[in-house]
Parts: sequence; structure tokens; C-alpha cells
Amino acid sequence: MSPLPFSIDRDAKASLSSQIYTGLRDAIRQGTLTQGARLPSWRDLAVQLGVSRGTVRVVYERLLDEQLLVSRGASGTWVSEAPITPQASPERSINHPFPDFFPDFGNRPATFQMGVPSQDAFPFKLWTRMMLRNARTAALHPVSYPDPRGAPALRHEIASYLAIARGLQCTADQVLVTAGFAGAFGIAVRALKLEGASAWFEDPGFPLTRKALQIAGLNIVPVPVDGEGLDVRQGISLCQHAAVAVVTPGQQAPLGMTMTLARRRALLDWAARHEAYIIEDDYLGELQLRGRAAPALASIDQDGRVLHIGTFSKTISPSLRLGFMVVPSHLALTFAETAACLAPAPNVAVQHTVAEFIREGHYLRHLRKMKRLYAARQQRLADTLRELAPSGYDVDAHGGFAVRLVLPDYYDDVAVSERALQYGLAPVPLSPWYLSAPAPRGLLLGATNYSERTLRKDCIKLLELVEASVGGRHEQTRSGQPG
Repeated sequence: MSPLPFSIDRDAKASLSSQIYTGLRDAIRQGTLTQGARLPSWRDLAVQLGVSRGTVRVVYERLLDEQLLVSRGASGTWVSEAPITPQASPERSINHPFPDFFPDFGNRPATFQMGVPSQDAFPFKLWTRMMLRNARTAALHPVSYPDPRGAPALRHEIASYLAIARGLQCTADQVLVTAGFAGAFGIAVRALKLEGASAWFEDPGFPLTRKALQIAGLNIVPVPVDGEGLDVRQGISLCQHAAVAVVTPGQQAPLGMTMTLARRRALLDWAARHEAYIIEDDYLGELQLRGRAAPALASIDQDGRVLHIGTFSKTISPSLRLGFMVVPSHLALTFAETAACLAPAPNVAVQHTVAEFIREGHYLRHLRKMKRLYAARQQRLADTLRELAPSGYDVDAHGGFAVRLVLPDYYDDVAVSERALQYGLAPVPLSPWYLSAPAPRGLLLGATNYSERTLRKDCIKLLELVEASVGGRHEQTRSGQPG
């Protein structure tokens, strides 16, 4: 019997049947198993793989249902002469655009996945009761167009929350409810007519935001960050007449430092002098895990240059696709018109549920609880990595909810992250966050959803994958030979 074009790993988190199915499916689609090729019987394949016959039979039946295989009775099972295309497959698209940040859309978060709040500590029963109540109310409400800026009740609660938690004084008329950060960003680009302009962007900075700037037609000017945040002097020397700066001043993504007051004032002075705008991505809000969160940059803006954007993705759920934007009062009408025409606020029932959640005090209580929980989980993850990681690695636990594992420069962090997905682990590679070269290598590990029971085992597996990514290259590099 000829060797199979795939292998199975009994230590992987994916089931044996899933591994066999994926291996056969990919081999058929990639042409490794050609059209019309005969497959071994499921009994013979079970013997070859060392698994039960029932496991292989389930896989064959699934491939038959998907018309990738055809059965010819006693003569055997064959690869279909015209297999369905990958686009018709119910599995995740081969061209999944964002595997590093969203390993598998719609499924439970993988271990070490970033940007997702805890799945085991959210008050789901309370939230479900509120959702059902507000869904019934919305269904009974007279049919009419809702306010495209967002439900007045939610905009009022957001304004009140920001005054308490972020030191930002604003009115409900300055608040727009959006479809997450992406929705707010799209409105800002259109309302300010930024297409073709230059934009300061933190280096390192979130790759998807950088991609959004490119799609919107802006010219990106990478501005380095240091221990004080965005280096404003460097930005001025690179492009002093940029139209906008996109920053994460509360907790820099991914390095975690808070922009100092001196840098904030310098950034605001630059914006006022050049009539530029600042998009403040307040992606973690007040969830500063150690100490009190610094006030929002917009809270000290005296010239109306800051657009403050936040979301409920990291605090409640990313599935809500619910965010908000606070705009200077002189831009409120322009932004309202842009939202009404291009991106009105999302589902009203969800908005009212969030408004109730905030109004009754559940939101602030939940945030206080999560700060304690995430700080403890982050510390345990960092301690475990420090215990297990070999020399030459650096473990940093100051980046939001994540732990940063910095690797020697000869490691391929992108390859490690791709390989880790096969084991149910979802670290994010660090190097794509940088535009400057050479980009530091490392992994960003989310600390919100790992299993306490399997943490040590998962860290060991991840470190094994890191070491396997270079093999003998490490020894060659240390001996002075070319890698």
C-alpha cells in the first residue's frame, strides 16, 4: 500500500477523525490524490493508520456526502472525477483572510487567542434575560427607522460611563453608536475626507488597522514608539503635514505602555497647529490590569481634534459588533449625516440591552471583576513561560491582556503561529505588527481564555513548536555558519 499523503498526530487537540478527514480532503483538492484514484477500503486504511474501523468509515461517509468520493460497490471507493471546489466546502475557506487574529470564525476561542474576553466569567444568565426582554420590546415597538446615530438611551449611558471611567466630558449628541471599531473608523475616514491624505501610524501597530488605512486610500507614515508612547518629534520630522494620527495612548498595542502627559500634549499641539485630527483607539478602555487607567486623550483636548473610539468587544463580546465614537461638537452634525447615509447604528435590541447593562451597574461591576481575573491569569501565564522557556527568550506581561514572548531573531514567528493552530493554540506573531526592519520576532499570547488545567502542557507544546521551527538552524547560527 503506498504511503498516505498526510500523517496524524495523536497529541494534537483535533480528533483523529478530523485529522484524517482534513488530510484526505486537502489531498483530493490539491491533486495529490488525483481524480479517479482508488482509495483503500476503510478497513485497510484503519489498519494502516492504527485507528478503529469506525473512525475511518465516518470519514469516508462524510467525503461521500460532500461528493469528493464516489462508491462503486464491491469495486471500491474512488476520488470523484469532478470534486466540488473549495469555495463550496462547508469548512473554513482555504483563503481565510485573518488566521492570526481570528483562527476560526464563530467557534469558541482557541487557547492563547487574543482580543476575546473570558468565556467562563461573563454573567450569561443575567445577559440572556436582558437580551430576551429587550428583543420582545423591540418586536412590539412601532415599526419605524431608528436613530442612525444609535439609540438615545445607549448614547446617554456611554456619555455617563466615559465621564466616570475615562475622564471624558461629552454629551449624548457627540456620541455615535457604531459597528465596532471598523464601523467608527469607516465613518471617520468618509466624514473627514481623508482619502489620499497621509496618516501617522504607530510602529508597531495593529496590522488590521494598518490594512484599513491602506484600503481607505491613506498614505501610511510609520512613527516609532518608545517607553513614552508615540514619538511626536519623529512624526513631525517624517511628515509634519499629515492629516491624521492613529494612536493607542491608553495601552499601546501591542507593547502596552501608556502615552505620557508630555507626549499627549505634544501630539495635541501638533494637531492644533496643522489642523490635523487624532483617532484615539481606546481598545481596552479602562481595563488597565495594574493601577488606575490613565484618562482618555480626548479628555484634555481643548481644540476639538480628537475622535475617541471604543468598543464593547473586549469587555462584553466581539459578536455584538458594537462600538462607539465621540466626536468634537463642531463635527457632530457632519458625522451624524455620514452615519445616516453610509453606516447607521446596528441592532436596536442589542443597543438597549447594553444600555440597561450599564445603567443598572452590571457593566462596571463586571469590569472590576475582569481586571482581577485577567491580572491573575496573565501573571500565571507569564510565570509558567518564564519557568519553561529556554535562555534567549524574554517574557513580558505589560501588553494589555496578553503576554509577549520575545524570541531570538532567527525564529520564524509566523510559521510557529500557523503550526500552533493545528494543536488548538492561537498565538499571534509579533513581527507583522512592525513596518520597520528588521522586525522583532515573538508571539503574543492572550491570557483570558486558557485552561488552568492544561496551561503547563499547552506552554510546553508551544515552546516545542518554537524550537522545531528552526531545527538545526540555531546551532548553525551560534557556530557562525550561515543560517
